[in-house]
Amino acid sequence: METNYRIAYDKYWRDLKRKMPEEIATQLTVTYCSDTRQFTVSFFNSEYILDCNTETIRRKTDGHVPEIMASIIMLNYLAYSRPPQKTIEKWVSLKEIPNGGMLFYPAFHKNAIEGLIEAFGHQANQLLVSATALGGQPAAFGNASAIFKAFPEIPLCVIVWEGDEEVRANATILYDPSIELMLHIESVIGLGMYLSNQLKKLATFSSSQT
Repeated sequence: METNYRIAYDKYWRDLKRKMPEEIATQLTVTYCSDTRQFTVSFFNSEYILDCNTETIRRKTDGHVPEIMASIIMLNYLAYSRPPQKTIEKWVSLKEIPNGGMLFYPAFHKNAIEGLIEAFGHQANQLLVSATALGGQPAAFGNASAIFKAFPEIPLCVIVWEGDEEVRANATILYDPSIELMLHIESVIGLGMYLSNQLKKLATFSSSQT
């Protein structure tokens, strides 16, 4: 585990353990078992067990250990929990999210958006095929789009516009504005990058099967 990731991973475990777990379970759509000190969290269509005794995270169905970025995001989600707050229902880009969204957008575009363009810019419908494995539901934007529930309270929308000889393909990842209240900006960025990477992997796998 890379040093910076390990620091963040350990920090969020400490932050989580300072909170009242039963209170977290009233603020988020998660369950907590006081006997085992375990949270059950839904993350992109899969349930994960976060064990406060062993400080481990595993997928409920098969014990798979998620990659470190996903683990940090899940921990941040629990550690940042607070009473639900109403926000305007709309989609915004990372650039519109306070506390660093605009600053980090160029790197985000390079590492997340460009990957989506490469994978789906000339086969937009493949996005819908890849989205299914992550619980994505078709939406009515661009040439193809899908809405995902990273967590029950945190949706994301991926949109792809196909390119041709005259117009370059394009893509975007959009967030609900409420995400700024639910995750640290680095986790907001990490969430978009994680989704982009998973979709690219699924597209590559699907292509190799045809």
